[in-house]
Amino acid sequence: MITSHKISISKTAHYYTIGTPGKHIHCCWIVCHGYGQLAKYFTRKFDVIAKEDTFIIAPEALSHFYTEGLTGNVGASWMTKENRLDEIADYTNYLSTLYQQFIPQLSGDVKIILLGFSQGCATQLRWMMNAFPTFHHLVLWAGLVPEDLDYLAYQDYFLDKKLHFVYGINDPFLTPERLEQHQQLIENQQLIIEIDTFEGEHTINRETLLQLSEKIRST
Repeated sequence: MITSHKISISKTAHYYTIGTPGKHIHCCWIVCHGYGQLAKYFTRKFDVIAKEDTFIIAPEALSHFYTEGLTGNVGASWMTKENRLDEIADYTNYLSTLYQQFIPQLSGDVKIILLGFSQGCATQLRWMMNAFPTFHHLVLWAGLVPEDLDYLAYQDYFLDKKLHFVYGINDPFLTPERLEQHQQLIENQQLIIEIDTFEGEHTINRETLLQLSEKIRST
C-alpha cells in the first residue's frame, strides 16, 4: 500500500532589494514576479521608482526549473496545482517573514505597496487573504483576481486600501473574454479597483510604473 505523508522542513529563500531600510523610508514596495521569472532580473524594472525614501523588496518564488528543456535559463514559480495548499502556506509564511523582518525597521508612517506581476498577482492576494498584512495600495499588474477567494466576507479589510489593475492593451494573456469575466468577478465581490492601461504587451512598462508611483505618493 502506498501512503502519502508530508513534513515541514527549512528551505533557503532568496530576495533582492533596492534601497536601505531605516526610519527614513516612507514608501515600501513588496513586488512579486511572474511565472518563469527570477527576482534578480525582475527587480531591475523598479529602479525607475527608486528614491532615498523608498525601499523595494523583491522575493523570489521557492520553486525553480529550467525554462527550456533540461539546461539553460532558469525560472521560478510560486505554485502549481500539485499540493497547492501546501505551496500557498509555504509562500505565505515566506512573505510574512520578510514583512515582519523589514516593516518594523521603517518609518512609522511608511506607505506599503504590494505589487504582483502576472502569477505574482494571485500570490499577493492569497498571502493577503491568509495573513492579512497592513498595507495601503495593491497593484495587480497583468494578472487577475483569483476566483477561489471570498472577498465579500472581508470588506472591512479593504475599506482603507486602494486597489489598482494595470495591463497592456496588447497583452495576449488578457483577452476581451477574460477581461470581461474579471470585471464581473470584481463587481460580484464588490471590489473597487482603479484601472490603468498602456500601449504594450505582457510586461512592466517603466513609464507607466513611474506614473503610478507618483500618483500613489501623492495620495
